Amino acid sequence: MRAQATARPNARGTYRHGNLRQALLDAGIELAREGGAEAVILREVTRRAGVVPNAAYRHFASRHDLLQAVRSAALSAMAVAMETELTRVRRSRNSAEYARACLRAIGSAYLRFAQEEEGLYRTAWAIADASPGIADPARAGNSGLNPFQLLGAALDRLVEAGVLPAERRLGAEYLAWAAVRGLAMLIIDGPLRQRSRKQRDEIGRRLLDMVEKGL
Repeated sequence: MRAQATARPNARGTYRHGNLRQALLDAGIELAREGGAEAVILREVTRRAGVVPNAAYRHFASRHDLLQAVRSAALSAMAVAMETELTRVRRSRNSAEYARACLRAIGSAYLRFAQEEEGLYRTAWAIADASPGIADPARAGNSGLNPFQLLGAALDRLVEAGVLPAERRLGAEYLAWAAVRGLAMLIIDGPLRQRSRKQRDEIGRRLLDMVEKGL
């Protein structure tokens, strides 16, 4: 699954009505997709947007500000990937079965995004975030929820279905997130990078089984 991003705009000499900011952001997203956060450099962003370097400072005070905006776009793309996976879950009369399937869809989408959009995935976590669940439309998918909030909603569904005891709900996001993120890093940076996609998918399936049972 490939996250959606605006195509690179054609270079032009002048921009009006805020178009330059979006052109700069689009160029930053493209660079992040190619090489992660380290590739998001203001001079290269302005070159791709077709303007002089100083033009960027009218919209982004620093590289950090630009990177924050690109990071938000990466988180939004991940949220959309999760929502797309959720739409493939068939509703069941068995609420417990449906709740489990939704949790697995969130985890599967996370692992797929990390592998298929590695640059954006790395950029999403390039800056420390003390409040991953904070409401921010720039980081959200079509539902208005960001990836961490989508996981939380899936866990709430497990409680409602009687799968997850209410007394074990507190902090469950962090346990599930840590497990899946750990596997994602082993896949893109660790020994699992050399494994076949089929092998990685099987390990991912087993991890998601472990997370569900462990919760």
